[in-house]
Amino acid sequence: MSDSEEEESPDHQLKLVVLGDGTTGKTSLATRFAQETFGKQYKQTIGLDFFLRRILLPGNLNVTLQVWDVGGQTIGGKMLDKYIYGAQGILLVYDITNGQSFENLEDWYNVVKKVSEESERQPLVALVGNKIDLEHIRTVKADKHQRFCQENNLSSHFVSAKTGDSVFLCFQRIAADILGIKLNKAELEQSQRVVKADIVNYSQEPVTRTVNPPRSSMCAVQ
Repeated sequence: MSDSEEEESPDHQLKLVVLGDGTTGKTSLATRFAQETFGKQYKQTIGLDFFLRRILLPGNLNVTLQVWDVGGQTIGGKMLDKYIYGAQGILLVYDITNGQSFENLEDWYNVVKKVSEESERQPLVALVGNKIDLEHIRTVKADKHQRFCQENNLSSHFVSAKTGDSVFLCFQRIAADILGIKLNKAELEQSQRVVKADIVNYSQEPVTRTVNPPRSSMCAVQ
């Protein structure tokens, strides 16, 4: 094997599905991660938005994250189980200033568990409290968040899609956990200074899109 072959690291692809009520900031979270931008005007996601971003994990491991942003109104829809199926990671997102958005996560999580029963491998599920920039008007207490994590064996995250606080770190930790990679303190700190990765974003309506994006479109990211 040549030196160049030894240096090459195969790409890993992970499907992450973002679930939760509307107005919790799911799209803002995905956009902040994938494009490092924040849209001040709220726009409801109808059906599904899809984002890609490649990140580098320790060991020179290239990982392409497929982020499926599911519209909040789809919880009773026929396509939801198809969106979730095959995901390696699920982000249950709520607004820390909206208690109802936290309570409704039980319904979202029940759908995830039902779909996962048919999967060979169980997805990693993360609880994500968004809008920590509004800590002064928080209504969902941190201990309630942590209790839900402990009861359901979920990973715990607090982020602000608006300021970008801990957003990259959230996705980095989830990807690392899925792949069984431990991040040390230096690597976590380095993630806060990460150089922008290559980005692809496109949005499609559920009527016209396929459940699984064509493999060629994912491999085309350079």
